[in-house]
Amino acid sequence: MEEGNVLHSKAVTFLRTMGILDGLSLLILLGIAMPLKYFAGLPLAVTIMGSLHGVIFIVYIASIAWAQLRLQWPIVYSIVAVLVAFIPLGNFVFDRYIKRAAQRYKPQPFKQIWLLYGAIFFTFLDLFAQLPVMSTFALSLGASTMVAGLVVGMYSFTNMFGNMTSGIFTDRLGAKRITIVGLSLTAISLVAYQWIDSEATLLVLRAVHGFVAGLITPAAFTLVANQTARQTQGSQSALTGAFVGIAAILGPAYSGIVATRTSVPFVLGTVALIGAIVAISLLFLRVTSKKQQAKEQEVFKWNGGVLRAFMAAFLLMMSQGALAYLLPIRIELLGYESRLSGTLMSMFGIVVVLLFVLPTRYLFDRLQAKWLMVAGLACIGVSQALISITDSQMFLYAVLALYGVGFALLFPAMNRMLVEATTTQTRGRAYGYFYAFFSLGTVVGSSGLALLPLTLSAQFYVIAIVLIGASLVIAATREPDML
Repeated sequence: MEEGNVLHSKAVTFLRTMGILDGLSLLILLGIAMPLKYFAGLPLAVTIMGSLHGVIFIVYIASIAWAQLRLQWPIVYSIVAVLVAFIPLGNFVFDRYIKRAAQRYKPQPFKQIWLLYGAIFFTFLDLFAQLPVMSTFALSLGASTMVAGLVVGMYSFTNMFGNMTSGIFTDRLGAKRITIVGLSLTAISLVAYQWIDSEATLLVLRAVHGFVAGLITPAAFTLVANQTARQTQGSQSALTGAFVGIAAILGPAYSGIVATRTSVPFVLGTVALIGAIVAISLLFLRVTSKKQQAKEQEVFKWNGGVLRAFMAAFLLMMSQGALAYLLPIRIELLGYESRLSGTLMSMFGIVVVLLFVLPTRYLFDRLQAKWLMVAGLACIGVSQALISITDSQMFLYAVLALYGVGFALLFPAMNRMLVEATTTQTRGRAYGYFYAFFSLGTVVGSSGLALLPLTLSAQFYVIAIVLIGASLVIAATREPDML
């Protein structure tokens, strides 16, 4: 017990120290380095301080994870600890709350599921960190706008094949093994951006990166589902979704800020470091489920529950792809600064995370997955339509909050439905197809809409009609077949 208290003290001390250092580096970056760049003509100050701040931020995130694992306090503490890192003086104010909270919570036995959360967080951090920087990185290498769009889309395209490959081999070789392989290869591909010097090599690397990253998600979600009791799949999916939401908030903000002060390869290199740490940590994961022999493998069944989960995954990411494509254009046409798009997306992410980590997550165990899907699709569809007619910043934030509510209802519902419609022997392949539909939806929602000869408002309405229509169809049909 004494040893545990020592580790507890070290974890809290490390978190508080890194929080203060992160806060100081942010103040120096904003208050000294940036004025030196813009008023004294010394851009090197931002380059150096931006790199230092990026490294400190990564270590600070690691300190938050260590404290969370040791104390297992309510995850809201860790989420707020991350968010205050983006607010000047935020770390200093929050330090007082960390000190008080540390006195109320004692060391707890380590829960291995946090390792799986780390894998899921990494794969979505990898995805979201690319969004603000990849197209501009391609343009900086001399690519045309058309090729830059192909560079962005190539990741999602090959990601589908990685998802399906992962599903097949997860059932045959074990989810843990495939997760570690995917994490390791993805970390290597992220480091490889350091040596990209042409649009052709970038396109090839994007294809490889998308495929190997696609190996992670089905295997990691299969591991989580197989380690979770059936009656708590809804709330467990919500917690898993919280890490997706955190990645959605942190990824674009981190890459957008740090890349402007360092480089895109540097940002991706720091993300690779997280992937390598998670991969090594998973080597110590003890899996409770038994691996099945190949001759005992069950045949994957395309039952009603599976098909409905696949449809929901496709529609959710089609909406996400449309939002990522249409929202920045809409904001520009309204005459607002482009950064408003980022803050609006953050609003959606914050709402999702809050609904997933607060006691509201237990609703996902109690309410029927079908009606959660219906409500989620309807909320997202309505919000897409409202964006096209809204010109007020305040109302736009409210609309994106509604979008976040829809996402929060839909994500755990479709995961729960997929788990209930499969067995442990076929779940890997099910998640492989599931996330292939995720990737396909993103491609259709962005690239597909761009091919339609419609006005911007009409494109918003197309997505809204599809989502609301799907919601009505699900409401009108009977409960799908389950296992």
